[in-house]
Amino acid sequence: MSRVFYFGLLFAAFCTHATVVRSAEIEGVKIDDKVVQGSGGPELVLNGAGVRHKLAFLKVYIGSLYLAKKTTDRDAVLADAGPKRVSMHILSNEVSASDLIAAMNNALAANLVPHELALIEKRIRDLNNMMSAVKTISKGTVVNLDYIPNSGTRITINGQEKLIIPGEDFFRALLHVWIGSQPVDGRLRDAMLGRPSRLF
Repeated sequence: MSRVFYFGLLFAAFCTHATVVRSAEIEGVKIDDKVVQGSGGPELVLNGAGVRHKLAFLKVYIGSLYLAKKTTDRDAVLADAGPKRVSMHILSNEVSASDLIAAMNNALAANLVPHELALIEKRIRDLNNMMSAVKTISKGTVVNLDYIPNSGTRITINGQEKLIIPGEDFFRALLHVWIGSQPVDGRLRDAMLGRPSRLF
């Protein structure tokens, strides 16, 4: 076996190992490989997770996407009417509910046409009002947005249910915040879709 080939094998093994570690732990936070949507609910698998950056250096939260079945196809995720979860594990003490609201609203406006926004306008206000009432979101807080078929989008903060917003179309619109063509963070989008990062 040549020395070049040997070191090539070592490098490949290291990369494989590193990928496994990143999928299990990010920024010192353990990311569950599987989650269950409440008692007796369906089991979802981790599709991908990564860090949401602000101004390139501030680490805001870990964003995780859970699906019934893994896929790197964004259109397939958006078209799927089955259960899903987007989870945000807050990493910074410099984030507020108003920060999250502003980022979500800007991403929705960037990804949806006016007609699409008009259809969910009232429900966006309901979400904004709920988040505004929370005000401060401290480091370590976990915000889950679950789409539950025939129920809607359930928002929980540290396991406490805050709001359920009806309509599969609403959760599909929300997904554009993270995996749309103009997401809040391109590297996070790639990570949540299980794709190699394009570093922009």
